[in-house]
Amino acid sequence: MNTNQRYFIELAYNGTAYHGWQVQQNAVSVQELLNKALSTILRQPIETTGCGRTDTGVHAKEFFAHFDAPLSPEGGVSVLESTPFRGLGGLNALLPYDIAIKNVIPVHADAHARFDATARSYQYHIHFNKDPFLQGASWQLRDVPNLDLMNQAAAIMMDYIDFSCFSKSNTQVKTNNCKITCAEWVKTDNGIAFHITADRFLRNMVRAIVGTLMMIGREELKPEGIREIIESKNRSNAGTSVPACGLYLTEVKYPYPLTP
Repeated sequence: MNTNQRYFIELAYNGTAYHGWQVQQNAVSVQELLNKALSTILRQPIETTGCGRTDTGVHAKEFFAHFDAPLSPEGGVSVLESTPFRGLGGLNALLPYDIAIKNVIPVHADAHARFDATARSYQYHIHFNKDPFLQGASWQLRDVPNLDLMNQAAAIMMDYIDFSCFSKSNTQVKTNNCKITCAEWVKTDNGIAFHITADRFLRNMVRAIVGTLMMIGREELKPEGIREIIESKNRSNAGTSVPACGLYLTEVKYPYPLTP
């Protein structure tokens, strides 16, 4: 008999103050603070599993994690639902201003925040005029790159699945294959933004892609040149990773509905 109820927790965070999502030995992470808050609410150790890992300084407008909470011995509802939880207020009160809980959703026992995700979307934001309100939230550039050329190269990327050239070195993964279904630059009120969706992403992949596309936007490389970079499978041939401040995880999709 299962004595736990599994939950998905939906959150958003400004990653400026954190060394990414995942618990670190000598640095503060989003996962560490979330685990502590849930453990305080439930009065026992709680460990969360995230839908992925964001790097230091990267933001998330939508992020999911799962955790298990014990069922009440009397049956019926879980300990989480039987405590004075008062919706999300108690949990949010224990977290700093830059981490916000949106939903806590009961799911089936085998639901997995990371392995069940079918698509993830990121945005990378760039602005061109000095703006104190965009400091830490977007990357400021002086010169506007050529969006048409960058979009030509972005479309070419969708012809490939092996993106070893955009992966952080010495990363232990079984495969560097990813299926990109959307990759495009758009104009925004403050500048430009890169939108990308794939079934999975490699470590540092989006920031390396943006850095490579910027080379094309500055006309240092023709759009077709991205083929040679991808086919080389060599990280040193791709562009420099852009700063973390402009990167946002914006959407994570699952094959089942997530409703409170």
